[in-house]
Amino acid sequence: MIIIIQKLKCRRGWILLHLFTKKNVIEAITVLFLLTMGCIALTYFQGVPVLNYHQINNRDHNALTLSSAEFEAQMNYLHQEGYTGISPDQLADYLQYGKPLPPKPILITLDDGYEDNYQVAYPILQKYHFTATIFLISDFVSTYENYLTWDQIREMSDNGLSFEDHTLSHIVLPLASDEELSNQLVKSKEAIEWRLGKKIEYLAYPGGYYDPRVIHFAKEAGYRAAFTVNFGRDKANSALYTLNRIPVFGGRSHTFYRFWLRLKFTQVFGALQNLKMFLLKEGDTSASGLIYVP
Repeated sequence: MIIIIQKLKCRRGWILLHLFTKKNVIEAITVLFLLTMGCIALTYFQGVPVLNYHQINNRDHNALTLSSAEFEAQMNYLHQEGYTGISPDQLADYLQYGKPLPPKPILITLDDGYEDNYQVAYPILQKYHFTATIFLISDFVSTYENYLTWDQIREMSDNGLSFEDHTLSHIVLPLASDEELSNQLVKSKEAIEWRLGKKIEYLAYPGGYYDPRVIHFAKEAGYRAAFTVNFGRDKANSALYTLNRIPVFGGRSHTFYRFWLRLKFTQVFGALQNLKMFLLKEGDTSASGLIYVP
């Protein structure tokens, strides 16, 4: 027997869907879809969206890279729709203390610290009056050709962008020893603080990998909150060390339609992605293949 419990958060409480036996999976997926559609009106504007990008250029055509035209179309849309860019501090203050946020808040993040973040993304963000947060792999800065330099980072920091931590060298944190885990979290934080003269309080887990031990070490290192790549929005009851984001990467292509679906129906597709991943883990590739996640 297989039990799938899919939770969809609505104002009226939790909807629990219990499905039994593999032969009912297709019917269950249909029921789940209908239930999620019933929640759209309630989940449509719930929570703060945190967008997650990586590379922005016209050279690399891979799962982590958006073209300059794609990125600009998305920023233009957010501008036209009246979204207001916020910082991690504003998000944390809202989640912890209930401090008010500006109308239609959105947190824009970029992981790793690629040089094209300065060359391509930065001018576009300025054009549409958005701030953003870049999570740096500190040992890669001013070391590798396609990564940011400290001079570029300081210029962007002086002009409203924020920089936080993505560890020393982007290792899989749950696989690290206690000593290496502490080193990755503490030394990178200290390096960025020393270079920028600003306190670093936020972490993005490399590859999105974390476990209770990693969270414990992040707290001990002095981080106020940490971001995953879990597909979802962040609400008043969100855990500070497992904050959701909306990945604007992955997939076979990057289109505005895909971005729009992920932004507008985050909870719906997040729930469907969780179900899809569960089915794949159970080895049911045929049923998982029926689930569309943009």
